[in-house]
Amino acid sequence: MKKTFHILLFLSTCLLLMAFQCEDDDNPVDPCENTTSYLNELKTEIEDLASASVCSENFECRFIAFGSKPCGGPWSYLTYSTSIDTLQLTNLVATYNTEQESFNTSCNTVSDCAFVTPPTAMECENNICIPVY
Repeated sequence: MKKTFHILLFLSTCLLLMAFQCEDDDNPVDPCENTTSYLNELKTEIEDLASASVCSENFECRFIAFGSKPCGGPWSYLTYSTSIDTLQLTNLVATYNTEQESFNTSCNTVSDCAFVTPPTAMECENNICIPVY
């Protein structure tokens, strides 16, 4: 009888402790993963806006440094024309570059540290801005 009582007491205590245990989150929120998703969405928005631009004798081709490498400098140069809202594009790119620079620092990212050369000129072919290197 005493043995049964001790077993029941032990099992009750275990059940009680399990019922009130702190919940471990098996999938903790990873701020780097959230930022990656945000940066990917913003990059797509920027590239879609830039690709909607057309060049002609009425619109000028331009380029802008795009992205931020962990070692410094841009990942690439984005080409566009003045046929789109260039202020919106430059603001989006500035936000993207700043957010990526912050991401690089907080998430300890690495890159090849290669220098990306900006275009030396821009040409308009078939209403598309083409960079010349």
